Amino acid sequence: MARVILFNKPFDVLSQFTDKGTQGSKARTLSEFIDVPGVYAAGRLDRDSEGLLVLTDDGKLQNRIASPRFKMEKTYWVQVEGVPNDATLERLRQGVELKDGMTRPAKVRQMAEPAGLWARNPPIRVRKNIPDSWLEIRITEGRNRQVRRMTAAVGHPTLRLIRYGVGAWTIEGIKTGEWREGRV
Repeated sequence: MARVILFNKPFDVLSQFTDKGTQGSKARTLSEFIDVPGVYAAGRLDRDSEGLLVLTDDGKLQNRIASPRFKMEKTYWVQVEGVPNDATLERLRQGVELKDGMTRPAKVRQMAEPAGLWARNPPIRVRKNIPDSWLEIRITEGRNRQVRRMTAAVGHPTLRLIRYGVGAWTIEGIKTGEWREGRV
């Protein structure tokens, strides 16, 4: 039976166990939080993104989670600059033209700030004259920094990005920096 670890990755932590190749000061890595031999991240989450990172010891499962070929849905909570109107939300739903091509259609809805959301350290930058808002975005591909590039392309840069779910797995009940076993 495959082992699955569901980790709520904090901001400024690499999605790997070692700090090979990073510049400057020593980066925080998964080894600071997870002492489970033989598991590896199924996909990546940028250093400046937070939330669910699935780790497993099963290569086939890892590929099924990470490969866009399998179209496993990933759910993100995205704090953006400004308040997108209906036309902007529809653009995100239809797919957005990026430098590497058109994105697949996304499921997008406005949402309230998630209840019980942990503070980010450091906090996001706040601009007095520009409001911010939250979106839930569900995608079935995982291009490099895709959600950030999509929101920027429609004029609403991402301020904070939290991956809430991967397939049926979520961060529900997992505090930032903590993990629990998941079921296959």
